[in-house]
Parts: sequence; C-alpha cells; structure tokens
Amino acid sequence: MEPAADADGAARPAPDFSGWTCPAPLRGGQRIVLGHGGGGALSAELVEHVFVPAFGGRALSTLADSAALEIDGARLAFSTDSFVVRPLFFPGGSIGDLAVNGTVNDLAMSGARPAYLSCGFILEEGVEVGSVARIAEALGAAARTAGVEVATGDTKVVEAGRGDGVYLNTAGIGVIPHGVDIRPQRAAPGDVVIVSGAIGLHGVAVLSRREGLEFEVGIESDCAALGGLVADMLAVTRELHVLRDPTRGGVAAALNEIAAAASVGVVLQERAVPVPEQVAAACSMLGLDPMYVANEGKLLAFVPRAEADAVLAAMRRHPLGAEAAVIGECVPDHPGMVVARTGLGGTRVVDLPLGEQLPRIC
Repeated sequence: MEPAADADGAARPAPDFSGWTCPAPLRGGQRIVLGHGGGGALSAELVEHVFVPAFGGRALSTLADSAALEIDGARLAFSTDSFVVRPLFFPGGSIGDLAVNGTVNDLAMSGARPAYLSCGFILEEGVEVGSVARIAEALGAAARTAGVEVATGDTKVVEAGRGDGVYLNTAGIGVIPHGVDIRPQRAAPGDVVIVSGAIGLHGVAVLSRREGLEFEVGIESDCAALGGLVADMLAVTRELHVLRDPTRGGVAAALNEIAAAASVGVVLQERAVPVPEQVAAACSMLGLDPMYVANEGKLLAFVPRAEADAVLAAMRRHPLGAEAAVIGECVPDHPGMVVARTGLGGTRVVDLPLGEQLPRIC
C-alpha cells in the first residue's frame, strides 16, 4: 500500500491495523470468543463439535434445557448453569436471583417440580464480603420463593485480576410428573406458539446499569421462577409439547433451536409479540432487536391447537402469565426455519443469531 499524503503533499504513514479486533464473532477461528457463550450459532457449534463428541451419552442427545433421567422408577430432571452477569446487581435482581431462577426454570421447562439446588461460588480476591453476603441473601430468598432448597455447595477464590468479582454455578434436580413428556423434538405442525409475557426486559435492564444509561421510564429485569406457572399449565393438560425459557439469544434463538430439533417451520405474527414500549424505544436507540434480547422470567410454549385456549387462559390467571399471548404457529413448510409476518404484509426470516447482542447478560 502506498503511503497516503497530506494536503501539502507530505507523506504520512499508513494506518496500523495489527491491534484491531472485529466486534462481531467470526466462525472458523481456533480460539474462544465471547460469541461462543451467547446462545447462538457459535454456541451450538461448540456444543455439537466439541462437547457432545467428548461426552456422548443418550441423556445428552436431546440437548434440552435439562436432562430427563429415570432412576429406580423415578423420573428426574437434572440441570446445571453458570452465571457471569456483569454488573452483579441490576434493576430487578442480582446474580444471586439469576442463579436460582435460571436453574429452576431450566428444570421447569421439562415439566419438573424443582426440588434441590447446589451452589458454587467462585470469588475474586479483593471482592467485598458485604457484596458476597448480599448475593447469598438474594440467592437464599429466591430459593425460598421458588420452593427449592439449597442442599450443597462449594466456594473457591482466585487471585485478584483473575476473575470479575463473583461467578456462580448452580445445579438442580426436580421430579417429572407421570405422563409428562416435554422436549424440543415434540414440536409438531399445527401447534400454537405462546409466549408468557413481554419480552426484552432483562437484557435491557442489565445493559442500562452496565452502561450507565437512563431511560425516561425505568426498566427492570423480569427475573422470576416459572415453576408455579408451568404447574398451572400442566393442571390443564399434560399435552404440552415444548417449553423453553428464551434466555441467551432471546425468543429468536429459542424458536430456531426448537424448529431445528423437530424439523418443523415456525411462523410468527410480528405484531403479536408483546414488546413493551420502553424496551422497543431502548432497542431502537441502541440498534438492538428485541427478538434477540435475553429474558429471565418468560417462557415459550408449543401447545396442540385443541388445548391452546385452555392453556392460555390458565397462564393469564397466573401473575407471571398475565400478559401471555399467542404469537405464531408450527407449520410443515420450511423445516428448521423461523419466519415472521410483518405488519406491512411482508415476511422476514428470523435467523439464529451468530453470537449474542449483549454478552455477560446472565
């Protein structure tokens, strides 16, 4: 490249791009990037090509939010999750609330009644004991609200500069009722797609605190335990085909994962998706799509059409499902693909995100 010249004709050195990095995650690299933890295509490739071949096993093959296991005649759900959210405290919750609700919700998405949790704290040297105590108190309160017991745990400390204050890991077990078979592979043409309420609140709430943003109307995380809502749905019918909490990657990622697992298509009515005005405004300002923003207290349900009205009514009677809405349907066309019909009468593909619009969100 020829050196550029100033207006007076003097040569100036070419820019040095050697230290630049691309803000978007790129496929094909030999190193982990933030996008591998975003719940999108990079996460799926890491699981498919690295972890599944290494671990194997029938229980892992469904790649659901929790594994359904049978031990001495008892059907159990088992799940684990790690939490690296930044900041540790945000409007509507903290990493302690997330650690409970995230794992409890993964168990509930198999129809299980959550029962016990383990909890591992990884602390960075120098973090204030008061902050750790606040997180532990929030975690304990969330567990009591969710009706689960923290039965065992572990604590590790890493050197200053080798962590980010506090990381948490929780694992949980729950009991799956007789006759319940909820998994991504059961989505079928004719199923109605229901979302339990407004989307995008958690991701925008965390981002606002992280970046010091102030919106005209305050936005709080929707972080909540969904076990009670699922129990009310199952009281109406055991024929719930799929449940999924759209956390990392948002509604778009969850629907794409289900469509791929069941080899079906999904058609959304874009205007039917409940997006709060303040979330829509914040996403518009920040260049984000609410369909890809994380949630921590919402679920998606694939329900046979004949059962949809009764399930929707039961959801709306529960505080966490008061804003539940039908947003689409499952179709035999374009298997593995999610499309949205826009308010202008057009159709757009809602693709699986490559990484995550907002890293470190849970």
